Amino acid sequence: MKLTTMTQVTIDGVMQGNGHASDEDRRYGFERGGWARGKGDHETRAFINQTYQRADAFLFGRRTYELFAASWGSLAAQDVPGWEPVMRALNTRPKYVASTTLTDSGWPGTTVLSGDLATAIADLKAKPGGELQVHGSGVLTRWLLEHELVDELTLIVIPVILGQGARLFPQTGADLALELLESRVDSKGVTIQVFRPAGRPRYAPTEGPDRTTTRS
Repeated sequence: MKLTTMTQVTIDGVMQGNGHASDEDRRYGFERGGWARGKGDHETRAFINQTYQRADAFLFGRRTYELFAASWGSLAAQDVPGWEPVMRALNTRPKYVASTTLTDSGWPGTTVLSGDLATAIADLKAKPGGELQVHGSGVLTRWLLEHELVDELTLIVIPVILGQGARLFPQTGADLALELLESRVDSKGVTIQVFRPAGRPRYAPTEGPDRTTTRS
C-alpha cells in the first residue's frame, strides 16, 4: 500500500483545532478552533470525500484517533450530510493507531500498534492494496516523514492566519525537499497541493574567503 497523508493547515502552518470545538481546540490556551469549517467549496469537499473513499486502511496518532472515534465513530449517515463517504470509509475500513498508552480502542475495526512502529508500518505498506491514509496526526506525520515512510503528502491550505496554535512543522526540525504532483485552488481560495518527498533540499554553497583581497 502507498502511505499518504492529508492535513488541513492555515497560511501560517497551524493544524490545531480545524474542526468543531473540542478539548483539542483548547490545548495550551488555544481559542481559535473551527477555522476550517465551511471554508472549501463543493469541489474541495468532493476531493476530500473521494480521498477517503480511496483508502484501504487508515493510520492515526493517538490524539487524532480519539478525536475521530468520538465524532465519526459515533455518527450515522444522516448526521453528516455531504460527508457520508467519509463517515462510511472511517467506519468500515481497517484502522491502525500508533500508541504505547492506548489500551482499549473502542472503535470497531481498530488495531493498536504499540511495538516497533517502523517495522509495523513497513509490514502494512507491504500488504496488497491501494492506500494507507494518515489524516491529521501531526506528530505521527512528522515521524513518518523523518523515517522516509511517506509516499505522498497532501496539504489543504485554508486562507487564514491564526497567529497561535500547534503547527504541522515546528520552527526547527528535519528538512525535506518536495516534488509537486498536483495543485488546485477553489473558488473560496482554499488550495490543495499534493507532494512527493524528494530527499534533502539543495542549498547554496557556503561562500569561501574573499579572493579579491590582495596581499601587501
